[in-house]
Amino acid sequence: MTSFRVWAPRARQVDLVLGDGGRHGLDGPDDRGWFTVEVAGAGPGDDYAYSLDGGPPRPDPRSAWQPAGVHGPSRLVDHGAFAWTDGAWDGGVPLAEAVVYELHVGTFSPEATYDGVVPKLDHLVDLGVTAVELLPVVEYPGRWGWGYDGVDLYAPKSADGGPEGLKRLVDACHARGLSVIVDVVYNHLGPAGNYLSEFGPYFTDRYSTPWGEAVNLDGPDSDAVRAFVVDNALMWLRDYHADGLRLDAVHAIVDTSATHILEELAARVDDLEAQLGLPKFLVAESDLNDPRMVAERSAGGYGIDAQWSDDFHHALHALLTGERAGYYGDFGSMAQLAKALRQAFVYDGGYSAHRRRRHGRSPAGLPATRFLGYLQNHDQVGNRADGARTSMLLSDGLLRAAAALVLLGPSVPMLFQGEEWGAATPFLYFTDHEDPKLGRAVSEGRRREFAAFGWSPSEVPDPQAPKTFEQSRLDWDELSQEPHAGLLEWHRRLIGLRRSMGHLDAPADVAFDEAGRWLVMVRGPLTVACNLGSQPAAVPVPAGDVVLSSSGPVSVGGGMATLRPESAFALVRKP
Repeated sequence: MTSFRVWAPRARQVDLVLGDGGRHGLDGPDDRGWFTVEVAGAGPGDDYAYSLDGGPPRPDPRSAWQPAGVHGPSRLVDHGAFAWTDGAWDGGVPLAEAVVYELHVGTFSPEATYDGVVPKLDHLVDLGVTAVELLPVVEYPGRWGWGYDGVDLYAPKSADGGPEGLKRLVDACHARGLSVIVDVVYNHLGPAGNYLSEFGPYFTDRYSTPWGEAVNLDGPDSDAVRAFVVDNALMWLRDYHADGLRLDAVHAIVDTSATHILEELAARVDDLEAQLGLPKFLVAESDLNDPRMVAERSAGGYGIDAQWSDDFHHALHALLTGERAGYYGDFGSMAQLAKALRQAFVYDGGYSAHRRRRHGRSPAGLPATRFLGYLQNHDQVGNRADGARTSMLLSDGLLRAAAALVLLGPSVPMLFQGEEWGAATPFLYFTDHEDPKLGRAVSEGRRREFAAFGWSPSEVPDPQAPKTFEQSRLDWDELSQEPHAGLLEWHRRLIGLRRSMGHLDAPADVAFDEAGRWLVMVRGPLTVACNLGSQPAAVPVPAGDVVLSSSGPVSVGGGMATLRPESAFALVRKP
């Protein structure tokens, strides 16, 4: 006997349509809009859909598997049937001590599947990575895409391997000591295959997002929508054994409830952690520069464990590349990079010329490990018209200096796939919308968006072209070639040094010279010195042993060291 339950307050009648042609009317609705029925003989592997008021079959909003894509029937899954081998898993390295690696399943391996990632995991272990962050894995329209236009939020992408494929990947990660972070999107859903509005008021026109109507989290009938979001998050952590979730663009989530959905979600994850006896965590993406995001709930915060630090990225990128278009116009000085190293937020209440208003609030008192620091991520690479990685914009010396600041800095470091060897392949924005009208709209919208950054429309690859996706796949043959092999070894050595220092929670004491373009960061016994300029620079450093250098031997004496142009070194203070 299998129970079917669906929230459909906009329907008067709901029928269950089984794959074998059977049809069953559901009881309801109850006073909250739920319909239910129990069916003998139905079980895992069976296909089904719902017909609302005699209309065409629609996938279950909580479908666990969409083997025929976003428009096809749902398939029942028994999450208890998978033979997990991670019974001894203890949660891995704590987030505050982690080295995170963001990857996109479709372009990370030639197979473009969850199983295809598994043979590459040993590379990540050898690199020193401790946590794998997967771009959204849910069912979205077409064969390939970034995953942020997903519509079946409970169903892993079938073309990538479906529920069992994702579980095999998580199991394989845990077997190698790697934690798994799943990127989830609760600020919007994609347009194609999105049937939620036929079932109930999942969306509201009282607010809007850059992608259309906002998710209804605080209006009439919003309780079931909030449960839809929270239950989904808990599913990834419980049924797929994920260790953490990355919450996409939470600044686009509007919720005026007394308890914000993010606070509710954090509390429920804490409850699940206690129930399972395993650490579970949340990482938010937010451009609000609001410390309440990661402050403890007891102090009036939401209790999210960490958030991405875009200010650090922007400060580092703008300084190294000289780019000033769009939001990079707010950045570009050594002082800003130093501030980002000290406290993550560059804008903590000061005036932002790009926003034309004051922005942010001081994060004073929050540990640096509440923030993830990075030189690259999928957005900052893929939202360039040509998908150019930083390795295509900077010299080898500057890449090594930037890597030293990221990997030895006070925040939790994150790398984007291929960054460790300076991959020569771009990471472009690609889609595979089957609706030609929608495909054209996406392509035209992308060109308009890039025009704001000064790109010519002719320079913007068509997201719908298969070539755009194919060009974005990593070339693993590069690892044995120079300069890639040398840069890879540099990243290995930096991560090795970070891990050898233990959990170094000392704040960053930063000295710099704006004109000389040098910076010295001291964190307890560790000193990182960088010369980002084109001339040699004499910099003040404490006494100690130089343990890493990107440009040959470094002489330290009398409290000074001379750095070659575009170079960095790490020094450990003598006991």
